[in-house]
Amino acid sequence: MAPAAPLEPAVLVQEPPPAGPGPRPRASLAVVILATLAVGYTLWAAQTLVLPILLGMFFSLIGNPIIRLLRRLHMPRFVAALVVVLGGITGAVALGNQLVVPASDWLREVPEQLADLTPKLREMARPMQQANRAAEDIARAAGGGDERRAEVVLTQVDDPYKVLTRTPKLLAAILAVVLLTLFFMVYGHNLQRHAINMLPGRQQKRLTVELLRSIEQEVSRYVLTITVINAVVGLIFAGVLYAMDLPLQEALLWGTLVMVLNYAPYVGPLIGIGLMLVVGVVSYSDPWLALMPAALYLLLNTLEGQLATPIILGQRMALSPLVLILALMLFGWMWGIVGLLLAVPLLVCVKMVLARVEGFEGWARLLE
Repeated sequence: MAPAAPLEPAVLVQEPPPAGPGPRPRASLAVVILATLAVGYTLWAAQTLVLPILLGMFFSLIGNPIIRLLRRLHMPRFVAALVVVLGGITGAVALGNQLVVPASDWLREVPEQLADLTPKLREMARPMQQANRAAEDIARAAGGGDERRAEVVLTQVDDPYKVLTRTPKLLAAILAVVLLTLFFMVYGHNLQRHAINMLPGRQQKRLTVELLRSIEQEVSRYVLTITVINAVVGLIFAGVLYAMDLPLQEALLWGTLVMVLNYAPYVGPLIGIGLMLVVGVVSYSDPWLALMPAALYLLLNTLEGQLATPIILGQRMALSPLVLILALMLFGWMWGIVGLLLAVPLLVCVKMVLARVEGFEGWARLLE
């Protein structure tokens, strides 16, 4: 019997691992730019639809901390939201009744008072006018002839029917904001819970719930804190104007305006300083006293922006001044004065979301 052949060691052939999903394709820069422009154009074109929704979300964020406090007192959520909304409407109406009379008086009297100031301003500007006239004479002599200019004066006839057509739209927009605020306060958490239930895994649901809850609480606390700070600044400035012998209602008018302008950093104070210069010139005859409202407003705004707000909110809410200016320009161009008011809260919301989403922390640091 022939001897058996020696066994050769088996060679283990390893199969290549199954090919996994390749790297996710990245969109080109041109596609990203086109998508950004498309989104911006859509937000601008649909502002009549977008702005009430954003304002409703903004006011609901202000009221959510108060609703949570009322919920701890065992008040039903719908009743707590109704109390907050009705309280806000009552306060706005009461403040509006106090401000309507001084605002109308101011709009009626300011043109007359500014007309009285025109001779003084013309006297101050006379040297510049003479210099300009001399430069024109020199240019005309160098041109070798007289230059005749034709001026076209455009006149505009006010259409009373425009007021009638705009009033229902304004009332409908206000009603939409009020209803959306109430519905966001009452049903926002239900909508959030149903959206989370659509996620596949339990761990993913738990992490998403914690993320959204922390973001909502922090944003609500931020918006409410900023509103309280702005209201305190407005009240202090109104008290300063009242101490300078300005009528109480007129002082409340400018204090409320300062509160609203304080939502727009840098841009709001610049507008406020210009308005306070006009207020001082119109209200006081002494030149130094006329500069006091603008100077005091600048001092108060500087103390609030450099000391009070950073101490209360901390550095985690800090935003880059360049990013702030760009956001104010963008949202102000798209949505006007409402965009200026919403620019900073929206930017803070974006920063908080980016800071808590894995992989986007660098974009959040870019906004600081």
